[in-house]
Amino acid sequence: MTDMKQRVLVVLVAAVMLLVPATTYLGSTPAFSQAIASRDQAAAEQEAPARQEAPARQEAPARQEAPAQHETPAPQSVVYPSPQDLSRSFRSVADQVLPVVVEINVVEVVRQNIPRFQSPFDYFFGPPDQSQPRFEEREFERPGLGSGVIVDRAGDTVYVLTNNHVVGDADRISVRLHDKREFEAHIVGRDPRTDLAVVAFETDQEVPIAVMGDSDALHIGDWVLAIGNPFGFESTVTAGIISAVRREASGRGGIASFTDYIQTDAAINPGNSGGALVNMDGEIVGINTWIASRSGGSVGLGFAIPVNNAQRVVQDVLERGRVTYGWLGVSIRDLDDELPEEFIREINPRGDSGAFVINVHLGSPAASSGIRAGDLITRVGDTDIRDSGHLTRVVGGIAPGERTQFTVIRDGRTRRIPVVLAERLPEEELRDNSQLWPGMMVTVITDQLREQLDLRDEQQGVVAIGIQDGTPAAVAGLRNGDIITRVNADPVTSVRDFYRLIGDHEGEELRFRVQRGGREFIMGLVR
Repeated sequence: MTDMKQRVLVVLVAAVMLLVPATTYLGSTPAFSQAIASRDQAAAEQEAPARQEAPARQEAPARQEAPAQHETPAPQSVVYPSPQDLSRSFRSVADQVLPVVVEINVVEVVRQNIPRFQSPFDYFFGPPDQSQPRFEEREFERPGLGSGVIVDRAGDTVYVLTNNHVVGDADRISVRLHDKREFEAHIVGRDPRTDLAVVAFETDQEVPIAVMGDSDALHIGDWVLAIGNPFGFESTVTAGIISAVRREASGRGGIASFTDYIQTDAAINPGNSGGALVNMDGEIVGINTWIASRSGGSVGLGFAIPVNNAQRVVQDVLERGRVTYGWLGVSIRDLDDELPEEFIREINPRGDSGAFVINVHLGSPAASSGIRAGDLITRVGDTDIRDSGHLTRVVGGIAPGERTQFTVIRDGRTRRIPVVLAERLPEEELRDNSQLWPGMMVTVITDQLREQLDLRDEQQGVVAIGIQDGTPAAVAGLRNGDIITRVNADPVTSVRDFYRLIGDHEGEELRFRVQRGGREFIMGLVR
Protein backbone atom coordinates (compact mmCIF):
# COMPACT_ATOMS: atom_id res chain seq x y z
CA MET A 1 0.00 0.00 0.00
CA THR A 2 2.83 2.38 0.84
CA ASP A 3 4.52 1.71 -2.51
CA MET A 4 1.25 2.41 -4.28
CA LYS A 5 0.91 5.78 -2.49
CA GLN A 6 4.44 6.66 -3.45
CA ARG A 7 3.80 5.76 -7.04
CA VAL A 8 0.61 7.81 -7.17
CA LEU A 9 2.42 10.78 -5.67
CA VAL A 10 5.21 10.49 -8.23
CA VAL A 11 2.71 10.28 -11.05
CA LEU A 12 0.86 13.35 -9.90
CA VAL A 13 4.04 15.37 -9.52
CA ALA A 14 5.24 14.23 -12.90
CA ALA A 15 1.91 15.19 -14.43
CA VAL A 16 2.16 18.65 -12.98
CA MET A 17 5.71 19.04 -14.26
CA LEU A 18 4.66 17.95 -17.75
CA LEU A 19 1.70 20.29 -17.81
CA VAL A 20 3.62 23.42 -16.81
CA PRO A 21 5.24 24.14 -20.25
CA ALA A 22 1.94 23.56 -22.08
CA THR A 23 0.01 25.78 -19.68
CA THR A 24 2.64 28.52 -19.92
CA TYR A 25 2.58 28.34 -23.70
CA LEU A 26 -1.20 28.48 -24.02
CA GLY A 27 -1.45 31.20 -21.43
CA SER A 28 1.19 33.32 -23.29
CA THR A 29 2.70 34.82 -20.17
CA PRO A 30 4.60 38.14 -20.49
CA ALA A 31 7.95 36.37 -20.20
CA PHE A 32 7.01 33.90 -22.88
CA SER A 33 5.64 36.61 -25.19
CA GLN A 34 8.83 38.64 -24.73
CA ALA A 35 10.92 35.59 -25.65
CA ILE A 36 8.88 34.99 -28.80
CA ALA A 37 9.15 38.68 -29.78
CA SER A 38 12.93 38.62 -29.26
CA ARG A 39 13.26 35.47 -31.37
CA ASP A 40 11.23 36.98 -34.25
CA GLN A 41 13.22 40.21 -34.12
CA ALA A 42 16.52 38.32 -34.30
CA ALA A 43 15.27 36.28 -37.25
CA ALA A 44 14.18 39.45 -39.06
CA GLU A 45 17.60 41.04 -38.53
CA GLN A 46 19.32 37.97 -40.01
CA GLU A 47 17.06 37.98 -43.08
CA ALA A 48 17.37 41.73 -43.77
CA PRO A 49 20.96 41.68 -45.20
CA ALA A 50 20.10 38.80 -47.51
CA ARG A 51 17.19 40.75 -48.95
CA GLN A 52 19.39 43.81 -49.50
CA GLU A 53 22.09 41.75 -51.35
CA ALA A 54 19.64 40.31 -53.89
CA PRO A 55 19.81 42.21 -57.26
CA ALA A 56 16.85 44.41 -57.94
CA ARG A 57 14.81 43.67 -61.08
CA GLN A 58 15.05 46.36 -63.78
CA GLU A 59 12.07 45.33 -65.92
CA ALA A 60 9.57 47.26 -63.86
CA PRO A 61 9.72 50.03 -61.34
CA ALA A 62 9.68 48.89 -57.75
CA ARG A 63 6.17 48.48 -56.42
CA GLN A 64 5.40 50.92 -53.65
CA GLU A 65 4.83 49.10 -50.42
CA ALA A 66 1.48 49.47 -48.73
CA PRO A 67 1.58 51.42 -45.53
CA ALA A 68 2.13 49.14 -42.58
CA GLN A 69 -0.92 48.41 -40.50
CA HIS A 70 -0.97 49.30 -36.83
CA GLU A 71 0.81 46.57 -34.94
CA THR A 72 0.01 45.59 -31.36
CA PRO A 73 3.09 46.31 -29.26
CA ALA A 74 4.66 43.34 -27.57
CA PRO A 75 3.57 43.06 -23.93
CA GLN A 76 6.01 44.50 -21.45
CA SER A 77 7.80 42.00 -19.29
CA VAL A 78 7.03 42.06 -15.58
CA VAL A 79 10.06 42.39 -13.35
CA TYR A 80 9.63 40.41 -10.15
CA PRO A 81 11.87 40.97 -7.13
CA SER A 82 14.52 38.37 -6.55
CA PRO A 83 14.52 36.27 -3.38
CA GLN A 84 17.38 38.45 -2.16
CA ASP A 85 15.32 41.62 -2.68
CA LEU A 86 12.37 40.11 -0.80
CA SER A 87 14.65 39.01 2.01
CA ARG A 88 16.07 42.52 2.33
CA SER A 89 12.52 43.95 2.43
CA PHE A 90 11.50 41.59 5.23
CA ARG A 91 14.68 42.41 7.12
CA SER A 92 14.12 46.16 6.79
CA VAL A 93 10.50 45.95 8.03
CA ALA A 94 11.46 43.70 10.94
CA ASP A 95 14.24 46.08 12.01
CA GLN A 96 11.78 48.96 11.93
CA VAL A 97 8.88 47.33 13.79
CA LEU A 98 10.49 44.99 16.32
CA PRO A 99 11.35 47.83 18.74
CA VAL A 100 7.69 48.94 19.01
CA VAL A 101 6.29 45.45 19.80
CA VAL A 102 6.47 44.49 23.47
CA GLU A 103 5.95 41.41 25.61
CA ILE A 104 3.20 41.73 28.21
CA ASN A 105 3.35 39.50 31.28
CA VAL A 106 0.39 39.39 33.64
CA VAL A 107 -0.33 37.74 36.96
CA GLU A 108 -3.85 37.15 38.19
CA VAL A 109 -4.38 36.23 41.84
CA VAL A 110 -7.03 33.52 42.10
CA ARG A 111 -8.70 32.58 45.39
CA GLN A 112 -10.05 29.05 45.82
CA ASN A 113 -11.46 26.95 48.63
CA ILE A 114 -9.50 23.71 48.95
CA PRO A 115 -9.80 20.81 51.41
CA ARG A 116 -7.66 21.13 54.50
CA PHE A 117 -5.79 17.90 55.07
CA GLN A 118 -5.80 16.53 58.61
CA SER A 119 -2.61 15.66 60.38
CA PRO A 120 -2.19 12.03 61.53
CA PHE A 121 -2.63 13.21 65.12
CA ASP A 122 -5.98 14.89 64.35
CA TYR A 123 -7.10 11.84 62.43
CA PHE A 124 -6.53 9.41 65.32
CA PHE A 125 -7.01 11.58 68.37
CA GLY A 126 -9.11 14.56 67.21
CA PRO A 127 -12.83 15.04 67.87
CA PRO A 128 -15.09 12.51 66.13
CA ASP A 129 -17.05 15.23 64.27
CA GLN A 130 -14.08 15.93 62.00
CA SER A 131 -14.80 13.05 59.66
CA GLN A 132 -15.92 15.52 56.97
CA PRO A 133 -13.09 17.48 55.29
CA ARG A 134 -12.77 21.14 56.15
CA PHE A 135 -12.03 23.79 53.54
CA GLU A 136 -9.83 26.83 53.64
CA GLU A 137 -9.29 29.69 51.19
CA ARG A 138 -5.95 29.91 49.47
CA GLU A 139 -4.47 32.23 46.89
CA PHE A 140 -2.84 31.09 43.68
CA GLU A 141 -1.04 33.11 41.06
CA ARG A 142 -2.07 32.51 37.46
CA PRO A 143 0.51 33.88 35.00
CA GLY A 144 -0.30 34.95 31.46
CA LEU A 145 1.57 36.14 28.42
CA GLY A 146 0.78 38.28 25.40
CA SER A 147 2.06 41.00 23.14
CA GLY A 148 1.41 44.71 22.63
CA VAL A 149 2.25 47.68 20.42
CA ILE A 150 3.57 51.04 21.65
CA VAL A 151 1.12 53.53 20.13
CA ASP A 152 1.50 56.85 21.93
CA ARG A 153 3.31 58.88 24.57
CA ALA A 154 2.36 61.85 26.76
CA GLY A 155 5.27 63.14 28.82
CA ASP A 156 6.69 60.21 30.76
CA THR A 157 3.59 58.06 30.18
CA VAL A 158 3.88 55.50 27.39
CA TYR A 159 0.74 53.82 26.05
CA VAL A 160 0.60 50.25 24.75
CA LEU A 161 -2.28 48.75 22.76
CA THR A 162 -3.07 45.08 23.33
CA ASN A 163 -6.01 42.68 23.51
CA ASN A 164 -8.46 42.83 26.38
CA HIS A 165 -8.18 39.08 26.84
CA VAL A 166 -4.40 39.47 27.35
CA VAL A 167 -4.74 41.69 30.43
CA GLY A 168 -7.96 40.02 31.63
CA ASP A 169 -8.41 40.50 35.39
CA ALA A 170 -4.68 40.82 36.03
CA ASP A 171 -3.48 42.05 39.39
CA ARG A 172 0.03 42.74 38.11
CA ILE A 173 1.18 43.74 34.63
CA SER A 174 4.70 44.19 33.32
CA VAL A 175 5.87 45.32 29.89
CA ARG A 176 9.17 44.07 28.46
CA LEU A 177 10.61 45.96 25.50
CA HIS A 178 12.57 44.52 22.59
CA ASP A 179 15.81 45.87 24.13
CA LYS A 180 15.07 43.96 27.39
CA ARG A 181 14.00 47.00 29.42
CA GLU A 182 11.09 46.11 31.70
CA PHE A 183 8.46 48.32 33.34
CA GLU A 184 5.49 47.87 35.65
CA ALA A 185 2.25 48.82 33.88
CA HIS A 186 -1.41 49.44 34.64
CA ILE A 187 -4.67 49.34 32.67
CA VAL A 188 -5.83 52.72 31.32
CA GLY A 189 -8.99 51.52 29.60
CA ARG A 190 -10.50 48.47 27.97
CA ASP A 191 -13.23 47.56 25.53
CA PRO A 192 -14.55 43.97 25.67
CA ARG A 193 -16.77 44.65 22.65
CA THR A 194 -13.70 44.86 20.40
CA ASP A 195 -11.33 42.86 22.66
CA LEU A 196 -8.91 45.78 22.94
CA ALA A 197 -7.22 47.40 25.93
CA VAL A 198 -4.69 50.16 26.56
CA VAL A 199 -2.04 49.80 29.27
CA ALA A 200 0.55 52.38 30.29
CA PHE A 201 3.96 52.54 31.96
CA GLU A 202 6.14 55.41 33.14
CA THR A 203 9.65 56.25 31.94
CA ASP A 204 11.74 59.29 31.05
CA GLN A 205 13.86 57.20 28.69
CA GLU A 206 13.61 57.17 24.92
CA VAL A 207 10.95 54.77 23.62
CA PRO A 208 10.04 54.20 19.94
CA ILE A 209 6.44 54.75 18.80
CA ALA A 210 4.73 52.65 16.12
CA VAL A 211 3.72 54.12 12.77
CA MET A 212 0.07 53.45 12.00
CA GLY A 213 -1.03 52.44 8.51
CA ASP A 214 -4.40 52.37 6.76
CA SER A 215 -6.09 48.98 7.10
CA ASP A 216 -8.77 50.02 4.58
CA ALA A 217 -6.06 50.10 1.90
CA LEU A 218 -5.20 46.41 2.31
CA HIS A 219 -5.79 44.02 -0.57
CA ILE A 220 -5.94 40.25 -0.68
CA GLY A 221 -2.50 39.00 -1.58
CA ASP A 222 -0.55 41.81 0.09
CA TRP A 223 2.54 40.69 2.00
CA VAL A 224 2.41 41.20 5.78
CA LEU A 225 4.51 40.29 8.81
CA ALA A 226 3.16 39.16 12.20
CA ILE A 227 5.32 40.17 15.15
CA GLY A 228 4.84 39.06 18.74
CA ASN A 229 5.86 36.59 21.44
CA PRO A 230 4.32 33.18 20.66
CA PHE A 231 4.69 30.72 23.54
CA GLY A 232 7.12 33.18 25.14
CA PHE A 233 9.55 33.20 22.22
CA GLU A 234 10.00 36.94 22.29
CA SER A 235 10.27 39.14 19.19
CA THR A 236 9.22 36.43 16.74
CA VAL A 237 8.57 37.49 13.14
CA THR A 238 6.52 35.44 10.68
CA ALA A 239 5.52 36.27 7.10
CA GLY A 240 2.40 35.70 5.05
CA ILE A 241 -0.19 37.42 2.94
CA ILE A 242 -3.60 38.98 3.44
CA SER A 243 -5.91 36.02 2.91
CA ALA A 244 -9.18 37.93 3.32
CA VAL A 245 -10.55 41.20 4.69
CA ARG A 246 -13.73 42.11 6.55
CA ARG A 247 -14.09 38.69 8.13
CA GLU A 248 -16.78 38.52 10.83
CA ALA A 249 -16.80 36.51 14.04
CA SER A 250 -20.57 36.29 14.47
CA GLY A 251 -21.56 32.96 15.96
CA ARG A 252 -18.08 32.21 17.32
CA GLY A 253 -18.43 32.14 21.07
CA GLY A 254 -16.04 34.36 22.99
CA ILE A 255 -14.81 36.28 19.93
CA ALA A 256 -15.54 40.02 19.91
CA SER A 257 -18.11 40.84 17.23
CA PHE A 258 -18.00 44.65 17.38
CA THR A 259 -15.20 44.61 14.82
CA ASP A 260 -14.41 42.84 11.61
CA TYR A 261 -11.08 41.07 11.08
CA ILE A 262 -8.18 40.78 8.67
CA GLN A 263 -7.39 37.15 7.85
CA THR A 264 -3.75 36.18 7.26
CA ASP A 265 -1.74 33.00 6.84
CA ALA A 266 1.24 34.51 8.69
CA ALA A 267 1.79 32.16 11.64
CA ILE A 268 0.00 33.38 14.78
CA ASN A 269 0.11 31.33 17.98
CA PRO A 270 -0.78 31.74 21.68
CA GLY A 271 1.29 34.67 22.92
CA ASN A 272 0.92 36.59 19.66
CA SER A 273 -2.32 38.16 20.88
CA GLY A 274 -2.00 41.94 20.95
CA GLY A 275 1.01 41.90 18.64
CA ALA A 276 1.43 43.70 15.34
CA LEU A 277 0.38 42.83 11.82
CA VAL A 278 2.47 45.12 9.58
CA ASN A 279 2.63 45.94 5.88
CA MET A 280 5.78 46.13 3.82
CA ASP A 281 6.13 49.84 4.60
CA GLY A 282 6.64 49.00 8.26
CA GLU A 283 3.21 50.37 9.25
CA ILE A 284 0.87 48.70 11.75
CA VAL A 285 -2.25 47.55 9.91
CA GLY A 286 -3.72 45.15 12.47
CA ILE A 287 -3.63 43.83 16.03
CA ASN A 288 -3.29 40.03 16.03
CA THR A 289 -6.13 38.60 18.09
CA TRP A 290 -7.23 35.01 17.46
CA ILE A 291 -6.74 31.91 15.35
CA ALA A 292 -9.02 29.19 14.02
CA SER A 293 -7.42 25.87 14.88
CA ARG A 294 -8.33 22.42 16.15
CA SER A 295 -4.87 21.85 17.58
CA GLY A 296 -4.43 25.19 19.35
CA GLY A 297 -1.51 26.12 17.10
CA SER A 298 -1.26 27.96 13.82
CA VAL A 299 -2.74 26.30 10.75
CA GLY A 300 -2.62 29.43 8.59
CA LEU A 301 -5.91 30.90 9.81
CA GLY A 302 -4.99 33.97 11.85
CA PHE A 303 -7.16 37.03 12.46
CA ALA A 304 -6.24 40.61 13.33
CA ILE A 305 -8.33 43.63 14.29
CA PRO A 306 -7.93 46.32 11.59
CA VAL A 307 -5.86 49.20 12.93
CA ASN A 308 -8.45 51.73 11.74
CA ASN A 309 -10.91 50.14 14.19
CA ALA A 310 -8.29 49.98 16.93
CA GLN A 311 -7.29 53.63 16.63
CA ARG A 312 -10.79 54.77 17.53
CA VAL A 313 -10.64 52.68 20.70
CA VAL A 314 -7.26 54.18 21.61
CA GLN A 315 -8.56 57.71 21.02
CA ASP A 316 -11.64 57.19 23.19
CA VAL A 317 -9.62 55.61 25.99
CA LEU A 318 -7.03 58.40 26.04
CA GLU A 319 -9.63 61.17 25.84
CA ARG A 320 -12.44 59.77 28.01
CA GLY A 321 -11.00 56.76 29.80
CA ARG A 322 -13.64 54.55 28.18
CA VAL A 323 -15.03 53.68 24.76
CA THR A 324 -18.41 55.08 23.66
CA TYR A 325 -20.63 53.69 20.92
CA GLY A 326 -23.64 55.01 19.11
CA TRP A 327 -26.89 53.16 19.86
CA LEU A 328 -29.98 52.86 17.69
CA GLY A 329 -32.04 50.51 19.83
CA VAL A 330 -33.10 47.61 17.60
CA SER A 331 -32.60 43.86 17.48
CA ILE A 332 -31.72 42.77 13.96
CA ARG A 333 -30.92 39.80 11.77
CA ASP A 334 -29.93 38.96 8.20
CA LEU A 335 -32.38 38.00 5.49
CA ASP A 336 -30.59 34.71 4.88
CA ASP A 337 -31.35 31.22 3.65
CA GLU A 338 -32.90 30.28 7.00
CA LEU A 339 -35.96 32.34 6.06
CA PRO A 340 -38.50 31.31 3.40
CA GLU A 341 -38.08 32.88 -0.03
CA GLU A 342 -41.67 34.19 0.12
CA PHE A 343 -40.83 36.11 3.31
CA ILE A 344 -37.68 37.64 1.79
CA ARG A 345 -39.57 38.70 -1.37
CA GLU A 346 -42.22 40.45 0.71
CA ILE A 347 -39.75 42.34 2.87
CA ASN A 348 -37.09 42.97 0.23
CA PRO A 349 -38.64 42.90 -3.25
CA ARG A 350 -35.61 44.56 -4.91
CA GLY A 351 -33.04 42.24 -3.32
CA ASP A 352 -31.11 45.01 -1.55
CA SER A 353 -28.54 44.18 1.11
CA GLY A 354 -29.31 45.31 4.64
CA ALA A 355 -30.39 44.33 8.15
CA PHE A 356 -33.93 43.32 9.10
CA VAL A 357 -35.42 44.90 12.24
CA ILE A 358 -37.01 42.25 14.47
CA ASN A 359 -37.72 44.36 17.56
CA VAL A 360 -37.39 47.96 18.68
CA HIS A 361 -36.35 48.99 22.18
CA LEU A 362 -39.07 51.14 23.73
CA GLY A 363 -37.76 54.64 24.43
CA SER A 364 -34.75 54.17 22.13
CA PRO A 365 -33.65 56.51 19.32
CA ALA A 366 -35.18 54.05 16.83
CA ALA A 367 -38.56 54.14 18.56
CA SER A 368 -38.66 57.91 18.93
CA SER A 369 -37.59 58.53 15.31
CA GLY A 370 -40.09 56.11 13.76
CA ILE A 371 -38.01 53.07 12.81
CA ARG A 372 -40.27 50.03 13.16
CA ALA A 373 -40.14 46.28 13.49
CA GLY A 374 -40.32 44.89 9.96
CA ASP A 375 -38.12 47.60 8.43
CA LEU A 376 -35.09 46.65 6.35
CA ILE A 377 -32.25 49.12 7.02
CA THR A 378 -30.24 49.43 3.82
CA ARG A 379 -28.16 52.57 4.33
CA VAL A 380 -26.79 54.71 7.17
CA GLY A 381 -25.59 58.14 6.08
CA ASP A 382 -23.47 57.46 2.99
CA THR A 383 -22.74 53.82 3.89
CA ASP A 384 -24.59 50.93 2.26
CA ILE A 385 -25.31 48.25 4.84
CA ARG A 386 -24.15 44.74 3.94
CA ASP A 387 -25.70 42.77 6.81
CA SER A 388 -26.67 42.95 10.49
CA GLY A 389 -23.10 42.76 11.76
CA HIS A 390 -22.08 45.60 9.48
CA LEU A 391 -24.99 47.74 10.74
CA THR A 392 -23.93 47.18 14.35
CA ARG A 393 -20.39 48.33 13.60
CA VAL A 394 -21.47 51.32 11.51
CA VAL A 395 -23.92 52.55 14.15
CA GLY A 396 -21.38 51.91 16.91
CA GLY A 397 -18.86 54.07 15.08
CA ILE A 398 -21.16 57.11 15.04
CA ALA A 399 -20.76 59.51 17.96
CA PRO A 400 -23.70 59.61 20.40
CA GLY A 401 -25.82 62.70 19.83
CA GLU A 402 -25.00 62.86 16.12
CA ARG A 403 -27.91 63.18 13.69
CA THR A 404 -27.75 60.55 10.94
CA GLN A 405 -30.10 59.62 8.11
CA PHE A 406 -31.25 56.00 7.91
CA THR A 407 -32.66 54.55 4.70
CA VAL A 408 -35.18 51.74 5.14
CA ILE A 409 -37.45 49.64 2.98
CA ARG A 410 -40.96 49.44 4.43
CA ASP A 411 -43.96 47.91 2.73
CA GLY A 412 -41.93 47.72 -0.49
CA ARG A 413 -41.07 51.45 -0.54
CA THR A 414 -37.93 53.35 0.40
CA ARG A 415 -38.07 55.82 3.28
CA ARG A 416 -35.42 58.10 4.78
CA ILE A 417 -35.56 58.67 8.51
CA PRO A 418 -33.30 61.07 10.46
CA VAL A 419 -32.16 59.63 13.79
CA VAL A 420 -30.20 61.15 16.68
CA LEU A 421 -28.24 58.26 18.19
CA ALA A 422 -27.78 57.75 21.91
CA GLU A 423 -24.83 56.22 23.74
CA ARG A 424 -24.93 52.45 23.80
CA LEU A 425 -26.05 51.06 27.13
CA PRO A 426 -24.11 48.45 29.12
CA GLU A 427 -24.75 44.94 27.87
CA GLU A 428 -26.51 43.98 31.13
CA GLU A 429 -29.19 46.63 30.54
CA LEU A 430 -29.61 45.65 26.91
CA ARG A 431 -30.53 42.13 28.02
CA ASP A 432 -33.79 43.44 29.55
CA ASN A 433 -36.29 41.87 27.15
CA SER A 434 -39.25 43.67 28.70
CA GLN A 435 -38.37 46.72 26.59
CA LEU A 436 -38.37 44.87 23.25
CA TRP A 437 -41.38 45.55 21.03
CA PRO A 438 -43.14 43.40 19.96
CA GLY A 439 -40.78 40.68 21.23
CA MET A 440 -41.39 38.33 18.32
CA MET A 441 -41.13 37.88 14.59
CA VAL A 442 -43.55 36.43 12.06
CA THR A 443 -43.09 34.47 8.87
CA VAL A 444 -45.22 33.19 6.02
CA ILE A 445 -47.16 29.93 6.10
CA THR A 446 -45.10 27.64 3.89
CA ASP A 447 -46.13 24.18 2.69
CA GLN A 448 -43.71 22.71 5.20
CA LEU A 449 -45.31 24.64 8.07
CA ARG A 450 -48.79 23.63 6.89
CA GLU A 451 -47.74 20.01 7.17
CA GLN A 452 -45.98 20.45 10.52
CA LEU A 453 -48.85 22.41 12.09
CA ASP A 454 -51.59 20.39 10.34
CA LEU A 455 -53.13 23.49 8.75
CA ARG A 456 -55.81 23.62 6.08
CA ASP A 457 -54.76 24.62 2.57
CA GLU A 458 -56.93 27.73 2.75
CA GLN A 459 -55.51 28.85 6.12
CA GLN A 460 -54.58 32.55 6.06
CA GLY A 461 -52.36 34.52 8.43
CA VAL A 462 -48.74 34.56 9.57
CA VAL A 463 -46.77 32.31 11.92
CA ALA A 464 -45.26 33.64 15.16
CA ILE A 465 -41.58 32.72 15.63
CA GLY A 466 -38.63 33.91 17.68
CA ILE A 467 -40.63 34.77 20.80
CA GLN A 468 -38.23 35.81 23.56
CA ASP A 469 -38.84 35.35 27.28
CA GLY A 470 -39.95 38.45 29.14
CA THR A 471 -41.07 40.35 26.05
CA PRO A 472 -44.63 41.70 25.58
CA ALA A 473 -45.36 38.81 23.17
CA ALA A 474 -44.24 36.22 25.72
CA VAL A 475 -46.08 37.90 28.59
CA ALA A 476 -49.27 37.92 26.50
CA GLY A 477 -48.98 34.14 26.13
CA LEU A 478 -48.00 33.87 22.48
CA ARG A 479 -46.06 30.75 21.49
CA ASN A 480 -43.88 29.87 18.55
CA GLY A 481 -46.08 28.33 15.87
CA ASP A 482 -49.21 30.34 16.72
CA ILE A 483 -51.12 31.53 13.64
CA ILE A 484 -52.02 35.23 13.81
CA THR A 485 -55.05 35.93 11.61
CA ARG A 486 -56.07 39.42 12.79
CA VAL A 487 -54.51 42.49 14.38
CA ASN A 488 -57.30 44.33 16.19
CA ALA A 489 -60.19 44.04 13.69
CA ASP A 490 -58.06 43.90 10.54
CA PRO A 491 -57.30 40.62 8.73
CA VAL A 492 -53.67 39.55 8.28
CA THR A 493 -52.95 37.78 5.00
CA SER A 494 -49.24 38.56 4.61
CA VAL A 495 -46.11 39.51 6.51
CA ARG A 496 -46.43 43.04 5.15
CA ASP A 497 -49.97 43.26 6.55
CA PHE A 498 -48.79 42.28 10.01
CA TYR A 499 -45.91 44.75 10.23
CA ARG A 500 -47.95 47.59 8.72
CA LEU A 501 -50.81 47.07 11.16
CA ILE A 502 -48.66 46.91 14.30
CA GLY A 503 -46.56 49.85 13.07
CA ASP A 504 -49.49 52.12 12.24
CA HIS A 505 -51.24 51.45 15.56
CA GLU A 506 -50.57 54.32 17.97
CA GLY A 507 -52.26 52.97 21.09
CA GLU A 508 -50.62 51.14 23.95
CA GLU A 509 -52.48 47.87 23.40
CA LEU A 510 -52.79 45.51 20.44
CA ARG A 511 -55.20 42.58 20.12
CA PHE A 512 -54.22 39.49 18.15
CA ARG A 513 -56.63 36.80 16.98
CA VAL A 514 -54.59 33.60 17.27
CA GLN A 515 -55.20 30.02 16.15
CA ARG A 516 -53.48 27.22 18.03
CA GLY A 517 -54.25 23.52 17.77
CA GLY A 518 -57.63 24.07 16.14
CA ARG A 519 -58.77 26.66 18.70
CA GLU A 520 -58.93 30.46 18.51
CA PHE A 521 -57.80 32.95 21.16
CA ILE A 522 -57.76 36.71 21.57
CA MET A 523 -54.47 37.95 23.06
CA GLY A 524 -53.53 41.47 24.03
CA LEU A 525 -50.04 42.97 23.85
CA VAL A 526 -49.24 46.05 25.90
CA ARG A 527 -46.33 48.33 24.99
